[in-house]
Amino acid sequence: ETFVYRFKVQQSGTYWYHSHSGFQEQTGMYGTIIIDPARGNRIQADRDYVVQLSDWTDEDPMTVFAKLKKQSDYYNFNQLTVGDFMRDVSTMGLGAALDKRRMWNQMRMNPTDLADISAYTYTFLMNGTTPAGNWTGLFKPGERIRLRFISSGTQSFFDVRIPGLKMTVVHVDGQDVEPVTVDEFRFGPGETYDVIVEPGDDRAYTIFAQAMDRTGFARGTLTPRPGMEAEVPPLDEPEWLTMTDMMGSMAHGGMGDMQGMSGMDHAGHAMSGGMTKGMNPVHVRHARTEYGPSVDMRVDTPRTNLDDPGIGLRNNGRRVLTYADLHTIGGPLDERDAEREIELHLTGNMERYTCSLDGLEFGKSTPVHFRYGERLRVILHNDTMMTHPMHLHGMWSELESPDGKFLARRHTISVQPAQRVSFLVTADALGRWAWHCHLLYHMDAGMFREVVVA
Repeated sequence: ETFVYRFKVQQSGTYWYHSHSGFQEQTGMYGTIIIDPARGNRIQADRDYVVQLSDWTDEDPMTVFAKLKKQSDYYNFNQLTVGDFMRDVSTMGLGAALDKRRMWNQMRMNPTDLADISAYTYTFLMNGTTPAGNWTGLFKPGERIRLRFISSGTQSFFDVRIPGLKMTVVHVDGQDVEPVTVDEFRFGPGETYDVIVEPGDDRAYTIFAQAMDRTGFARGTLTPRPGMEAEVPPLDEPEWLTMTDMMGSMAHGGMGDMQGMSGMDHAGHAMSGGMTKGMNPVHVRHARTEYGPSVDMRVDTPRTNLDDPGIGLRNNGRRVLTYADLHTIGGPLDERDAEREIELHLTGNMERYTCSLDGLEFGKSTPVHFRYGERLRVILHNDTMMTHPMHLHGMWSELESPDGKFLARRHTISVQPAQRVSFLVTADALGRWAWHCHLLYHMDAGMFREVVVA
């Protein structure tokens, strides 16, 4: 069949398209869309390359999903061992080590569960090319190069750096931002980042994008001459989730509270970097639908700061981009204050491999209603131990700081574990829209909601 779609192009920048039918996105049905500004790019470059990152499996995606439903940690080969327990005993003492292991067992969670699907089935691709294939972009020393990074992974967050080169982020989700120079950035499925690099030496540079769980990487090369390659850095050591990542008070499924954990020694869980900030008390209310088999935990003391780069990137010796660094040029599209607020909790049960919003998987939930033309504040509260890139179709999400100041215009916002973020939306698009986690298997597991603008 052939369909013709006509729509008015109202923005410029780096975007992408993909299938929303079944698991077709996982099988490679996606591509790049670049819309040139009518008056040219604000920041000019001598060369312009798309760097589209993705993950590929030779397995049938339906088989992958079935395995996750049967055993959610099927692809996690970084399981805890007796050796890990003995290391905890040596550093924390026997009692604290036992309490720590008991805590994770009671939560039915695994501190090494950073990604549902790992390099044990995935190959990470750069522009459709394997690390061995080594996608290559040419340059002349002294040139300014624009790299349009697109995260098209179905289930993977990538940490991107180019050893030997600083990257200046100038464009996020298709929107110009105040330039910020970094060594590394993390982005999740759906997000796009344009960076400027200026290699001055007559040498090759490796574009290195390692998966958040550190099981594999995508790799390419910038080089002045074909055939030249740079050293590929080793993968960083994986970090484990700790109670630091979940911050304060929690309730777990039917457990109610952390009984038996009061005596646990948290000496090994000191908060680092941005994790010590953004802990202003927030009155949290959980919907009645969160108290059921589809939810294995609830966060009662979320963090609101946006200056934490996330697990595996804190204090790594590199300058890492955070959401707090992003400032869209030109300010918000709509200067009005919010007329009302909508709060949604990102929920799930990893033992059952269910994902949901307010404890309701898609099919059990009712649509979220926006009034046409209204300005509203949306609050997303992550009650899980995984980061979720949340994507609202049809309307911009204007991210704000914890004190309510406009930061960046986004179409996809990643919410870290135990984090609470807010953004403003102008409901200027009539009709029915999708709102979902951009981790494909989370979306299919139920983290999807219909939005109706009328």
